[in-house]
Amino acid sequence: MDSTVTLIQNSDPMNISATTTTIVSYGSCSFLTNCPLLSAIIAFALAQSIKFFTSWYREKHWDLKQLVGSGGMPSSHSSTVTALATAVGLQEGFGGSLFAIALVLACVVMYDATGVRLHAGRQAEVLNQIVCELPEEHPLADTLPLRELLGHTPPQVIAGGFLGLVTATIVWLITSSAYRA
Repeated sequence: MDSTVTLIQNSDPMNISATTTTIVSYGSCSFLTNCPLLSAIIAFALAQSIKFFTSWYREKHWDLKQLVGSGGMPSSHSSTVTALATAVGLQEGFGGSLFAIALVLACVVMYDATGVRLHAGRQAEVLNQIVCELPEEHPLADTLPLRELLGHTPPQVIAGGFLGLVTATIVWLITSSAYRA
């Protein structure tokens, strides 16, 4: 494995004897060894795939929109950010600022999924119903319907979070054992 070595020199212009040199070594930077990124991508793909196959099982036809759409069980947004935060914590430590940033991001995304986006979807349902009941001569009668499946219920967010946690742990175990070998 190749590694890059960077020299960082800190010096105090008033005190020449206070000059220090720190060597920072970075492992090879590869997509396949970037545990947080890999975990997030895999968790997203798994969540979307689960939605795709459960949609097929329920409705007995393939709905390709499920591969990229929002809403449904499990929350792919929650699985993605939870996998990212968990992998950052496992790789960098749970006491560091990187984990804190990832955790706050995860909390904001999951709160938004169950709050703003869920309620926007419910309002879209009501608005679509109102538009359907308008007389044909009304200027808004031909309006395209709004997307209704935007947010997630708390169980969908929890399931997505659990999927992200498990995914990141498995990816970390695989990549860390491969890195040690």
